[in-house]
Amino acid sequence: MAVIRSNYKPPFWYRNAHWQTIFPAVFRRLDPGIYTREKIFTADGDFLNLDWVRSGAQSCVILSHGLEGASNRGYMLGMANYLSNNGYDVCAWNFRGCGDEMNENLRMYHSGFTSDLQIVIDHIAKSYDQIYLIGFSAGGNISLKYLGENPAVVNSAIKACIAFSAPTDLGACSKELEKPSNFIYQKRFLKLLGEKIVIKEQQFPEHVSSHKYNQLKTLREFDDRYTAPFFGFKD
Repeated sequence: MAVIRSNYKPPFWYRNAHWQTIFPAVFRRLDPGIYTREKIFTADGDFLNLDWVRSGAQSCVILSHGLEGASNRGYMLGMANYLSNNGYDVCAWNFRGCGDEMNENLRMYHSGFTSDLQIVIDHIAKSYDQIYLIGFSAGGNISLKYLGENPAVVNSAIKACIAFSAPTDLGACSKELEKPSNFIYQKRFLKLLGEKIVIKEQQFPEHVSSHKYNQLKTLREFDDRYTAPFFGFKD
């Protein structure tokens, strides 16, 4: 695989990596009104919300957001706008529990959970012969893992995939987030995930407890306590 080095040079005031991350998240505002919502149902009694931008194109791009993201995040809306303006239909889907509606089942998603992407692709392939995948962060990881874990079952409509900032080495990325310089991101993730755990506790009080949640300091601890058992892993 060829490695092509980027020739992008940011303005002098935009060279700091933290500033590049935080500035658009805080100040970039785009209208989510471009979307049309479609809800599809899964075989295990749950649902997925798909947000569409359609213009009658022959090709469709599936956008997968990052950890604790959603279809209405600025990076998703910005990409959807760009693709729509350049001749593609766009499906920005929400992982279980993400967006504006909590899912029905106990489990939500994780960075290696490709089953829901498979459902979305198979649903969309009924209407399009050419499908492209674009994933951001955890969504990039899910998109790449889908293509690599069992190539024999990859839908033939998939023509290409682009992944932005995919945490392909999850262990190393967890350690990076645990560094003091990245505390603000880990703290934000834990806050957003904690809000969902409270809802899950209401849905499944026999399986979920938010007791002493504020004692969790890292995403690794969150995964050990919640994500792993939800999905049947030991830790």
